[in-house]
Amino acid sequence: MIKINSYLMVPVLAAFCLASCGDGKTDDPMDNGVDSSKVETPAINPVSETFFQVPSPGEMLTFIKMVGGKNNKNTSFLNPTENQKNYADNKSRALNFGIYSCDLSYCSIFELGSDALKYFKVVKQMGDQIGVSTAIKPEMMKRLENNVGMPDSLAVITDDIYFSSFETLEGSQQGSTLAQVVAGGWIESLFIATNLAKYENASPMIERLADQKYTLENLIEFLKKHEADANVKAIKTDFEGLLAEFNKISEKDLTTGNKSTEGKMLIGGGKQLNMSEDIYKGIVEKVRSIRNAYTQTK
Repeated sequence: MIKINSYLMVPVLAAFCLASCGDGKTDDPMDNGVDSSKVETPAINPVSETFFQVPSPGEMLTFIKMVGGKNNKNTSFLNPTENQKNYADNKSRALNFGIYSCDLSYCSIFELGSDALKYFKVVKQMGDQIGVSTAIKPEMMKRLENNVGMPDSLAVITDDIYFSSFETLEGSQQGSTLAQVVAGGWIESLFIATNLAKYENASPMIERLADQKYTLENLIEFLKKHEADANVKAIKTDFEGLLAEFNKISEKDLTTGNKSTEGKMLIGGGKQLNMSEDIYKGIVEKVRSIRNAYTQTK
């Protein structure tokens, strides 16, 4: 199984379509000390099939929160905000807008209020650079400041930021930029997850990480639609290299037969992915290599 260190638990917001998650105990925001009048429900408007084929970078990491602790305050693996000055070209700006947006969600969920504000400023500045300034309004900063210490509220706000950016890029026909943003957010979520997890066989986390193979396949198909852009094509090549590592995972067809109360045979099926420790280490190393190349960190 994957063993998660209790002090390194992380959810990151399911940014495109999920509302904020609590600690699993209740759906009532007041039970978490959150003023329900301040917890806003984002509008969920399907944008395109991309919305469904390429899940938000936070879905897997939100799952980690569900199976772990909630006292994590570690930010050592996030992309330092001071790296922003290194991103002067379109590719690095789009990729790191996605990466920083994922980091912003991470800080928001775990009540790292000052860090969330710091990452928001970077996301806002980079959003202006890649053409989503209308999606990240100045008043969002005030909303963040007013809800520091309220993780559910912060989660909804960062959800609004990321989803609005997605809509703006797609609505303005900036498909290649959107592809790079999505790629950056996804690789950062996987990077954070693999920084938090230690390998143990046959755990829910190892299964979730193995399932990223299918997400990656969908993401590569999305990138193919925009590979006329040289930057997107280069990212697709990187991700195909990562998929080669995922393809080493053994796959087993599952077919089960169970009798119902009427004596009829009920057939179920699917695939089971079995990831060995060596394969997991190979994936971790490849993720680290790709992500650090995008952030220009060692």
